[in-house]
Amino acid sequence: MDHSISLITTVAAAFGGALLLGFLAELVKVPALVGYLLAGILIGPTTPGFVADAQIASQLSEIGVMLLMFGVGLHFSPNDLLAVRRVAIPGAIVQMGVTTALGFGFARWWGWSVGGSLILGLALACASTVVLLKSLESRNMLQTLNGRIAVGWLVVQDLVTVLVLVLLPPLAGALGSTTAGAADAESLWLSIGQTLLQVSAFIALMLVVGRRALPWLLWQVARTGSRELFTLAVIATAIGIAYGASALFSVSFALGAFFAGTVMRESEFSHRAAEESLPLRDAFSVLFFVSVGMVFDPAILVEQPARVLGVLAIIIVGNSLISMALVIALRYPLSTALSVAAGLGQVGEFSIILAGLGLSLGLLPAEGMSLILAGVLISIALNSFLFSASEPIRRWVLEHSARARELDRREDPYAELPMSIERKFLQGQVVLVGYGRVGRRIAKALHERGIPFVVAEENRELVEDLRKNGIAAVSGNAADPAVLIQAHIADAAMLVVATPDTINVRQMAETARALNPNIEILLRTHNEEESELLRHEGVGKVFFSEEELAHGMANEALKRFAPQAGSRTG
Repeated sequence: MDHSISLITTVAAAFGGALLLGFLAELVKVPALVGYLLAGILIGPTTPGFVADAQIASQLSEIGVMLLMFGVGLHFSPNDLLAVRRVAIPGAIVQMGVTTALGFGFARWWGWSVGGSLILGLALACASTVVLLKSLESRNMLQTLNGRIAVGWLVVQDLVTVLVLVLLPPLAGALGSTTAGAADAESLWLSIGQTLLQVSAFIALMLVVGRRALPWLLWQVARTGSRELFTLAVIATAIGIAYGASALFSVSFALGAFFAGTVMRESEFSHRAAEESLPLRDAFSVLFFVSVGMVFDPAILVEQPARVLGVLAIIIVGNSLISMALVIALRYPLSTALSVAAGLGQVGEFSIILAGLGLSLGLLPAEGMSLILAGVLISIALNSFLFSASEPIRRWVLEHSARARELDRREDPYAELPMSIERKFLQGQVVLVGYGRVGRRIAKALHERGIPFVVAEENRELVEDLRKNGIAAVSGNAADPAVLIQAHIADAAMLVVATPDTINVRQMAETARALNPNIEILLRTHNEEESELLRHEGVGKVFFSEEELAHGMANEALKRFAPQAGSRTG
């Protein structure tokens, strides 16, 4: 019997090529994503040798899109966005608008249609969340203020892009689609209204029914104790809701999967769901990027080098300069502006999804897809170098420019305690550095016992909220002596460092000791080697999270069995 094994050969070639080229990419300090795209190019129709089945690869990539968007939904936190809303929301919207206008102008100059020009501009405005998170994690910047602002900025970009993905199909005819007929104004507004109504109905169903049904379903499956059933429940939910959203509400697979993730996040099993689904998400995400590489024509680099350079200029130079100017205009320091600029100087998965939709709707020409893919490949490959260069650039600029030094020390209305502050917060108080999950609990315990404290926190918006609630707080990085001075560290009784910033912990402690030799210091670390080093140096009392958790649990166990042990020995 003759069996067709095109599925097997396509998957084998995709995974094998992605493994080899992804490994080589990591060896040269380039994200593995670049290797996956190159693997797709090698097994695609534009290069000689083996050609994979494009139709099968396309269907596999749809599953990859679903699981990618499901993962984005699982990690989407409204609280993280609200914490930096005053800079992330206006900054991201203005940056996307300016970048889209630049891309639109370039494409119209090349003679493209309105729809194709608009999609190119939007695609060049969406940075890759995956690439940014990996860059921040590798530099221990994810929990810093700069890292939170960059992530919040990208969350806004993602939400705007999701809205674009919803509105693009009904607008395709009006934008010059070659596959959809042009509609009059009345039918166009009717189509948009119908689309928004269907999306609203789906969202309402997810919020009313899904928020209750999905956690209940996961709980029932978890009670069986079967790990594979739990993983199956997570994946079936993601793909099933994505398909149901498309079949019943005409909502895209991507949007359906995104809301499945956001609703599942409400469950107490959300962390386990993310962990259990990660291997399958990673695998199908690889197939998605490989399938995208298959439609890239490398000839564009030779045939249209000027257009490729134009696209790269918008992505790397345009996005970076626009975001840096906006962050500075919103009165944040130069270091924050450079970090955000480095993170936004690339495009990735959302740009590819948007371009793919534009291609399927007959809006984006094939050349546009190749230009966007060229921008993705090259900008991601260069982004790690851009990130590495941001700090040397900052030091050089600060050394040679008085204006830059002024920008790096922006006047902050929350950098000093108000003149009306009570005396108890200025002498014998606790200076608490960091108001995250740990700092918030420490502050609550101090407040309940009537112990005065002053919070030193990098997030200016959080400091503003704390002051509105009557909590003494100053804005800034506590590694800067000026911040601790404003918190009156010289007369404080204790310094408690609750921030997970492992880089500046020692500097904070040394500054506090220099200003107040008798101060008691409590430090939080996440690194066992660092905790041992700090203890050896005698900087202060060090709390290592895993060690303290084990110690506390062991003490509870010993309390239970200690009387029995005593009775045996007696």
